[in-house]
This record gives sequence, C-alpha cells and structure tokens, in this order.
Amino acid sequence: MRILFLGDIVGRPGREAVKKLLPAIKDEHSPHFIIANAENVSHGKGMNSRHYEELKKAGIDFFTSGNHIWQQHNIFEIMDKSETDILRPANYPKGNPGRGYRIVEGPLMKKILIINLQGRVFVKDDLDCPFRKLDEILEETQSEDLDYIFVDFHAEATSEKICLGLYADGRVSAIIGTHTHVMTADERLLPKGTAYITDAGFVGLTNSALGIDPEPVIKQFLTQMPVKHTITEDSPVTLNAVIIDCEKRGATSIKRIYS
Repeated sequence: MRILFLGDIVGRPGREAVKKLLPAIKDEHSPHFIIANAENVSHGKGMNSRHYEELKKAGIDFFTSGNHIWQQHNIFEIMDKSETDILRPANYPKGNPGRGYRIVEGPLMKKILIINLQGRVFVKDDLDCPFRKLDEILEETQSEDLDYIFVDFHAEATSEKICLGLYADGRVSAIIGTHTHVMTADERLLPKGTAYITDAGFVGLTNSALGIDPEPVIKQFLTQMPVKHTITEDSPVTLNAVIIDCEKRGATSIKRIYS
C-alpha cells in the first residue's frame, strides 16, 4: 500500500496548491490512498464544510487535524458521522466532537487504521497521554484484521515526536509528525520497520511565517503586541508531503516530496 500524506494545508493558498500540484504528484508516485492534515485549511484556523468538499474534490481521501480543528464549528456535523473521513486528536477529553481514530477500507479491500494524536510538550491544552492513548487504541482494535496502521502525531517538541516514534516502532506502519509546518530531513525506517519523519511540513505560501503573512508576525516579535494574522495570495506556494510504502506493521520506504 502506498500512502501519500500532505503536511498541514494552510488557507486558500494551500488549497490552491493542492489543486495545482497534486495531479502531477499522483501521476509520478501513483499513491493508493491520500491523507492530509486539515487543521489550518480555512483561513489558517480549522476547516469548514465548504473547504472540506473542495479538497475532497481535489482528490484527498482522508483528513487528520490538530488543536485548531475546533475553530470552524460547522465541520462538527461531518466529524460526528460514523463514517467520517475527518479525525481530531484522540487524546482530547471524551465527549468532544468527532473521533480520534477510524478503520477505513482502502483499495484492494485493505483495512487501514488511521490514528490522530496530539503532543503535550509546549502545548497549552490539557490532554491525555498520547503514548498511553496509542496503547489503548491498539488494544481496542487488536481483534480487527488490520492491514496497515497510520499515525499523525500533531506535536510541537521534536523529542516527544521521536520518542513516540520509537515507542510505536514495529507496532504501526507509519508515524508522521505534523504541527510545526517545517519539513524535517530525518525521514527513515525505524529499527523495527516503522516509517517515521518528525514533521511533514506544510502546504501554502512559500515566503511566509508558517503559511501566514510574515509582516504582522515580525511586528509581533518586535513589539510583543498582539496582531491579526493574514494570508495573502500573491506569493509562490509550496507543497510538502511524504510518500510511504506500507506493510502490516512497518514500511519498506518513506520519501519526502517538496514541490
């Protein structure tokens, strides 16, 4: 199974980059299943239902997210469906909208368990332990005849991401880091065969502060005063992604894509 994963899609430039660049990536790499992190899709905060439909039409099969998914309330109805294709981090409190993992049927009748987790280091939200939540989900699904297990770990600290990768090694097919919007160069197969990268990067404005206009952010650094974040549309765009050849409890390859 070849999975293409797109880093955090940021605003309209990110959505336009997907529509512009994804067809050529699909032609070159022939992925069987496409996942993207969607927590910044709508104006940089969350994903609304209209932009969800736009990206589905562009060819994305499934969406993971992170701490900003709560910003667009009209997506909650889709997240709450039993057959939803949008996840929120599983280690948020019980009773929150949506779900943190789902088993989907991929191409060739293959079962894929997709898990979304969020880190706790340098993060304001008071969340359950992602390590123990991963154990809990794997135990809950152990009776399923799963073909592949994919994890999006949305976290700030590189050490937390690396440790969860090693903790999950040999038990999942791939664990991909998101959240920092900066693609790391440490993609590799871990000792027991799990595909890993600390951060898959982002999709959006190239000359930006993690996908948003840099000028207000620079002003904030200079003055320490709050500013309004904006996203323009007159700059080159970047698409960061990884392509993973998965096995049942591991992978045979992981490769960065930078367009």
